[in-house]
Amino acid sequence: MKVTQEEGARPIKAWTDDIEPEAMLQARNIARLPFIAPNGVALMPDVHAGIGSTVGTVIATDRAVVPAAVGVDIGCGMNAVRTSLKASDLPESLKDIRHQIERDVPLGPGGRHQKDSVTEDNWRNRESLMSRFGKIDGPDVKQATMAAQLGSLGSGNHFIELCLDENQDVWVMLHSGSRGTGNRIGMHFIEKARREAERWMITLPHQDLAYLPEGSEHFDAYMEAVDWAQEYALENRAVMMDVVLAALRRHIPKDFTLTTEAVNAHHNYVEKEHHFGKNLWITRKGAIRAREGDMGIIPGSMGQRSYIVRGKGNPESYCSCSHGAGRRMSRTQARKQFTVDDLIAQTHGVECRKDGSVLDEIPSSYKDIDVVMEQSKDLVEVVHTLKQVLCVKGG
Repeated sequence: MKVTQEEGARPIKAWTDDIEPEAMLQARNIARLPFIAPNGVALMPDVHAGIGSTVGTVIATDRAVVPAAVGVDIGCGMNAVRTSLKASDLPESLKDIRHQIERDVPLGPGGRHQKDSVTEDNWRNRESLMSRFGKIDGPDVKQATMAAQLGSLGSGNHFIELCLDENQDVWVMLHSGSRGTGNRIGMHFIEKARREAERWMITLPHQDLAYLPEGSEHFDAYMEAVDWAQEYALENRAVMMDVVLAALRRHIPKDFTLTTEAVNAHHNYVEKEHHFGKNLWITRKGAIRAREGDMGIIPGSMGQRSYIVRGKGNPESYCSCSHGAGRRMSRTQARKQFTVDDLIAQTHGVECRKDGSVLDEIPSSYKDIDVVMEQSKDLVEVVHTLKQVLCVKGG
């Protein structure tokens, strides 16, 4: 761990030296906010510049939150389950399974199910979500839109994968969040925070760091909306996992069961936790909770390995760890630097799309996951090592 301490700012604790200047500038801006906890800001090994704040960052705040630090993909996270299947139970070609998943799970930024394809039987927490939905003080989001996107993937770095572990057990892993509804909620309250900063003439290191103090006009409404979006994101992943498992059963004749669930947890979220003798708001922006014994997932890119991990409860990181490999270049840069032939070569052995629509997700645009894991040794221990054999992206 490397500590950066500047005058007039809280310390920045980093578990890597691989931090681009833009990301470090964002971290310095956060560390200068007046309500950052004395123990400062924690940068995970996958840290990189983001929108609003650095990705791979843990921000501890006292009686205030920054909506843009939580972001617009509220509750984004991952879920992984191990099945009783072995690698030998999979068909020689996984193309039909990939196509089945791509048909059954809506993909892309606007992806949604057809009108009647998600019924009450698909929902696990329908009563709670629906009763709370109408009470959210936020943008005008139609209930039908919210329901139609339940169980959809999205785009960018969201994925659905089949993986094999060191024992040749088959895992299903997926990554998604609160979709369009969460995005609208995030944007709504980011704008509210900016307007409040202008109203009270608050000087900020950057406009994206506008905040909502406890007791202010919009704080409670934001926390209620964020909590709803985080519950919706959990439901979204649960519904999607059921759909993916059903797709597998259509193409694998052998009956199978689930032998364990590694994690179903957020990595873009905020919640109150107790650290260093005080109750604080902990915002994890591209980071997962890693208390002692907590199970988690640290995925690589679509051509690298992924890891099932167990937290060590490192207090300096606010009991957190990386949420993935972390980008080392922007999507625009990746499209300029690499070709589809590069993508084909780097995803050899993985059944996935190999065309220009996913070129910005090429493995070389991400940090080396094994370096990230080496830098994470005092945050987590490795329980399982997974290798992707199938990957679905939203494009």
